[in-house]
Order: sequence, then C-alpha cells, then structure tokens
Amino acid sequence: MSLDKDYCCEDRGEVQEWTQIKVTVPLEHLDALVAVMSMISNQLQIEDYSDIDLKSCYGDLIDESILNADKTIASVSVYRPGNSPCSDELAFLREHMAIAGIADTATVSLNGVNEEDWANAWKAYYKPLHIGKRMVIVPAWERYDEQPGEIVVRMDPGMAFGTGSHETTRLVIGLLEKYTPAGGRMLDVGCGSGILAICASKLGAGQCYAYDIDPVAVKVANENIRDSGITNVTCEVSDLLRDVDRAYPYDLITANIVADIIIRMSPDVGALMHAGTVLLVSGIILERSDDVVAALEANGLKIVERVVENDWCAMAVMKK
Repeated sequence: MSLDKDYCCEDRGEVQEWTQIKVTVPLEHLDALVAVMSMISNQLQIEDYSDIDLKSCYGDLIDESILNADKTIASVSVYRPGNSPCSDELAFLREHMAIAGIADTATVSLNGVNEEDWANAWKAYYKPLHIGKRMVIVPAWERYDEQPGEIVVRMDPGMAFGTGSHETTRLVIGLLEKYTPAGGRMLDVGCGSGILAICASKLGAGQCYAYDIDPVAVKVANENIRDSGITNVTCEVSDLLRDVDRAYPYDLITANIVADIIIRMSPDVGALMHAGTVLLVSGIILERSDDVVAALEANGLKIVERVVENDWCAMAVMKK
C-alpha cells in the first residue's frame, strides 16, 4: 500500500481549508497517472491498496475500510489552497491524461479538506517500518522497543513528504546503509521531512546539508532534526542546487524526487562531486528510468547500482 500524507502548508495560528484534486483510475493506469500528476506537483498522495498483505504488515491494527477497499483502482491527489481556483490544473489534467490515453477511464473529483483533520487522519496508517538491514523508521508518537543492532529514526513528517512508507524512500534508505561514508560530507536535495539526512547522520555521516524548495518542509525537517537529538544536520531553503553550500565537494548526495527533476539537475550535480562521490537518486518510475540514465550518462556520470521495488527504482551513481 502506498498512502503517504505528502503535502500541506502549515499555519499554526489558524485552521486552513484546502481543495483536494483527486483522480481515480484502474490500477493498471496508476503509473501513467502518477507521471501526469507529478507535472503539477512532485508532492502527491497515492492511494493503492492492491498490495496489502496481512502476513507482512507491521502492527496490529488496519482500518476495515482499507481491508475492504477496491483493489482494482487507485487514486492520486494533489492539494491546493481552498481560496485558489483549480481551473488551470483541471485543464492541464484533461489535456495530459488524454495524451497518456487514460482520460476515458479517469474520474476527477474536488473535495474540501480541513487542514487540522488532514494533518492527523493519516497517522493511523503510519507504523514502524523496518528498512534495509538495520534502519527502523518509527512514528514520533509510537512506543517502540529498540532491538540490538537496530538504528531507530523517530519521525513526525508533519506537513512534509517523507514517512518512509513509499517505495522510493525505502529504496534510497536501503542504499544509504551501503553507501554512507563514515564522517563524510552529505547533501540531500529535496529533503521533505528530513528523513534521509537524519538517516545518514545516524549511519555515521559527518556534516549533512538538507534543502527543500518548500519552507514548510524545511520547518518540519528542522523540527525532526532537533527532536532526533543530532547536531550535524543543517536544513535550509533552496530550489534544487541553487543555494546549496558549495564550500567543498560532497562525499554523498541524495535526491529522492522525480525523474524530470533528476534530469533537470543532472548537468549541474557533477560540480558538487569528486571522483569518489556517490549520488543516490530515487523517485523514478520504471518507465522513465532509461531517460534518467541517459541524462546522467550524458553529463559524465555512470550507474554503479540499480534497485527496484514494484514499479519504482533507485540508482547509485558516480563520476565516470
């Protein structure tokens, strides 16, 4: 199941209203829909109940509505402030779903969402997650008994992307276990909740720098960094690589975003790398992976490892 509460803007002083643009398609069209919706925003809420397996679920409680959900369909949502018209987004969706050949099978709905309700309802689906060999991502509000050898990261994604439950995050955290250099200088591009920089710090990285274009994500990430009790992670606002710290090359760079954005940053990321730097990219739909590989290789980089889960892939990349 992919059910990430991925985006909202936060105003602690008052409850804000949002408009949910939700598109539902037959399950076999989910990847095409994600590709279209990611052109509107790379912060998506994906509802796909097709892979629920009670034998592999962690935790005791699963809402009955999820167990009984129609597993032949899937939905993708983006959120817009309630006082903003959605006409441009709807026109874009009509055009690009038609190009993708999924318009005839898609159902579009607009729903008003109270921020306070939304910000808390998703917590019922966020349970401790074991990722890779040692990492355990635990909700900040859950009790968890740490086992020997485990590295526990407590997270409250708040209003930002990054619970660890999506395939893209699981894949890149698995690679982090392998490629995080002890004491190395680390950069996370598009940090969301800050989960990757926090994991890298826990795995032994030295100074870590995390950036996101969304100030709300940066606020959430800094709260998670503070609550984690780590002092070697700095998080600030930047549009991709524009405002990142360039004092020295990085030993490790992570970018869990989407294929188009990875392609966009591929001409520039090499300037932040030395011969031994490892770049971990994720958020890539399988059907776009060749495009990402082509862009990276065209800019002097090579793929050293590729991992796949369901229809998503992540890659470890170095200079040629």
